[in-house]
Amino acid sequence: DETPLPDEVPIDYVQRVARAKAEYGWRVVTLRKMRSQPVLAADTTLEFEGQIIGKPTDAEDARAILRRLAGNTHRVLTAVSVAFEGRIESTLSISEVRFCPLDEATIRAYVATGEPMDKAGAYAVLGIGGVFVEKVDGSVSNVIGLPLHTVADLAHVWVRAYVSQT
Repeated sequence: DETPLPDEVPIDYVQRVARAKAEYGWRVVTLRKMRSQPVLAADTTLEFEGQIIGKPTDAEDARAILRRLAGNTHRVLTAVSVAFEGRIESTLSISEVRFCPLDEATIRAYVATGEPMDKAGAYAVLGIGGVFVEKVDGSVSNVIGLPLHTVADLAHVWVRAYVSQT
């Protein structure tokens, strides 16, 4: 269940969801008696003014989200969790994204493309919405969808732990 809990702050939310996904994945591996292997899970959300910004519910919601982000900086939060043999390691990547100002005609034209409808924050940085991004502080791959450096660091933790057990 990816529904935010009452008064849950965005960082706690994204970490809870990623951890729950990893735990679920590990349960599936165990219940299906699959070969024991690490399960990686991640969750990404946008935070603006302390609020979680998810995927738009409809075109009007997409326009409202884009109006809020226009000319402002928001944060992209990705929690990554790995579950393996009853142990879970997690990490968090935070990137700040600065949007250029957007006029209503630009917002309407962009929403009409349909691109924002299944994207957290109502934009795709690798799509048309990338033209709205003035600056990224932090991991660009985090904004794209998965913080590769963060995942690599977490993988090194698991490799070291595995090697020390053998």
